[in-house]
Amino acid sequence: MAARFEGLDFYDIDALLSEEERMVRDTIRDWVEERLIPLIGDAYVDRRFPTELIPELGELGVLGANLPEEYGCAGLNNVAYGLIMQELERGDSGIRSFASVQGALVMYPIHAFGSEEHRRTWLPALASAEKIGCFGLTEPDYGSNPAGMITRARRTADGWVLNGTKMWITNGSMADVAVIWAQTREPGDTKGIRGFVVPTDTPGFGARDQKGKLSLLASDTSELVLDDVHVPEDALMPGSTGLKSPLMCLTQARYGIAWGAVGAAMACFHESADYAGTRVMFDGTIGGKQIQQVRLADMLTWITQGQLLCYRLGRLKDEGTMTPQQVSLAKRANVDMACNIAREARRLLGANGILAEYASMRHMANLESVYTYEGTHDVHSLILGQTITGVSAF
Repeated sequence: MAARFEGLDFYDIDALLSEEERMVRDTIRDWVEERLIPLIGDAYVDRRFPTELIPELGELGVLGANLPEEYGCAGLNNVAYGLIMQELERGDSGIRSFASVQGALVMYPIHAFGSEEHRRTWLPALASAEKIGCFGLTEPDYGSNPAGMITRARRTADGWVLNGTKMWITNGSMADVAVIWAQTREPGDTKGIRGFVVPTDTPGFGARDQKGKLSLLASDTSELVLDDVHVPEDALMPGSTGLKSPLMCLTQARYGIAWGAVGAAMACFHESADYAGTRVMFDGTIGGKQIQQVRLADMLTWITQGQLLCYRLGRLKDEGTMTPQQVSLAKRANVDMACNIAREARRLLGANGILAEYASMRHMANLESVYTYEGTHDVHSLILGQTITGVSAF
């Protein structure tokens, strides 16, 4: 049954893509099928990020893929980058999260706000996966309201001292470098929140695994503790100027998430369509039953809508006209869509849907985290509400 939807392109979006964009997508799709999918179920059950795949991600050029070639990156356009995120999340949200954090939340701010020395030192090593990075913004009591962060950077005679705690940090336990955001308000300081490039072997820097997760089990999630972490003056990213800077990073990550959610939804659709074509019940396949056909029709419709949303958003980004509010709409809509599809796919699979050998429940659990991080569904609703009415409800 699902053979007709192998690429799941019901509206022939392929015809709108360049040859390079299709080639990039197909390369990552093949890698996901051959390398990631055979092992991700076991890694998820074992609560283990498949670190053995990290060098391959570097070789594929997916890390910071839309950043310039002069820094060792692939220099792809943003539609190609989005398609990479889509295909990685076909495999697992944790793998896409790894790549999103490395590229959009570590490499992007170093490129956008860092010094030339920061760029030359870190970007090639991060692009090749020789080094791993993490992004320290969220705190235990300040997620949706990062402006209230407690972490402080105090200027000293020869640099800065950082103190604070960061929470829900992807890649934190295995990172070689952290982009840390801290309050720097002092008399005469009008910039407030600034970004710092902090090697994780700096004395006073600690990371510990987040325990008790029921989602993103094949992802490294940590708490960071900064206890009198002394860094030199040049650790400061000179272009970081207040809360706007980390929010710009989040816009980059949310863009990739909008595409990634489509990939998770596609994986659930394929699994459902295959299962419906082979599972026999009441003397026929369940794919011949009305209720399952309605489920599959809804999935196909929702995914097609999500693909068109991402395609247009990607072209706007490449044109330089994309707005953060447009990204909020796409992140909100596509993650909600993917959550609904994963849930319906799990139900279509019946009792088998709770087994690790099937992907839908794993995607369903992962997407509950994606629904929350990088701006919760409700926060994006309020962003759009403010855009519509001109009144902030925060």
